Amino acid sequence: MTDLPVPRATPIPAEPATSGSQARPPRDTVPVPLPAGAPILVTGLPRSGTSWAGKMLTAGGGAVYVNEPLNPQRPPGRSPGVLNAAVEHRFQYICPDNEGPWLRAFADTVALRYRYAAELRRNRSPGDLARLVRNASMFTLGRLRRRRALLDDPFALFSAGWFAERLGCRVVLLVRDPVALVASWRRLGWTVHFGELLDQPLLVRDQPAVERVRPLAGTHEPVVKIATLYALAREVSEALAGRHPGVRLVAYEELAADPLAGYRDLYAWCGLPWTATAEQRIARACTAPPARRGFPRFGGAGFTWTGLSRTAYRPMDARTAATRPPTGLTPEQIRLVQEITLPGRIRTGARPRDAPPPSLDRLTGRRS
Repeated sequence: MTDLPVPRATPIPAEPATSGSQARPPRDTVPVPLPAGAPILVTGLPRSGTSWAGKMLTAGGGAVYVNEPLNPQRPPGRSPGVLNAAVEHRFQYICPDNEGPWLRAFADTVALRYRYAAELRRNRSPGDLARLVRNASMFTLGRLRRRRALLDDPFALFSAGWFAERLGCRVVLLVRDPVALVASWRRLGWTVHFGELLDQPLLVRDQPAVERVRPLAGTHEPVVKIATLYALAREVSEALAGRHPGVRLVAYEELAADPLAGYRDLYAWCGLPWTATAEQRIARACTAPPARRGFPRFGGAGFTWTGLSRTAYRPMDARTAATRPPTGLTPEQIRLVQEITLPGRIRTGARPRDAPPPSLDRLTGRRS
């Protein structure tokens, strides 16, 4: 695959100085310094494999792994040393109209500048201090070694366009099979609180499809709500990838089927050096003869839970979903998920030729 040019951050124009004045322009117009190497954002819905992908992309030593700075829960979120801005929502939406504090905070994060004072003002327990030492050391060493920042953050999904356009990020957007993702959420007891999206007017303005989930906000239908979030996220993700060369959709199952080839390609696309160390670590973390590890082959490669990443998931062949229900979903629920999200496996940048885009309007009133 031909590598695409690394996008550069859009500079913030400074206000022209008034006659006889050399006053510093307002905060929101100060140009933000960015590192020479483009940062990387790995995002996608939670349980899409973002942590695994992020760990594998840092296996070669060319990037520093930054875990979920936009997560509203601590840990890993609410750490001002890592991101000195107040996260108010899951899936916090950032755009040019509210970017002031976010641009400065993330400029520090992607430049690996740790904010000690901000962290100590907020978090001072023994566990907090241990995390401070770990994160500050990681940032400092990464900056001294001129490594790039890699943000693993599912909660950046709806703001991925801003990260690409304003911070110059290479965005790797993971997409997992919908049945597997919904089943994973249900096993963990997760559901969707659509108020987290609907309470953000700028998100509703820029992504009108969000408004169409409002009838589900007060319901107690977790399977319908999770599948609807999936359909919404895919609609937004495909539109973003279609218009921005710095955003790439990656099918989780395809990456897990042949991780060495898949990550070699992703390293090239992200501009990361593919080294012997990266290959060895990824091979040790992701592949092994199935007879030894006890896992079936997927596309010629086994998949293990050991090694560098312990956050990966066993690949799931979506073709078997209808006949072998994932744990936690009934056959009826599987059919419902497939109806909401379109049946069949999600493939990178592709949709079945005769399939229409997912319609969120038809979900109202369905029961799981």
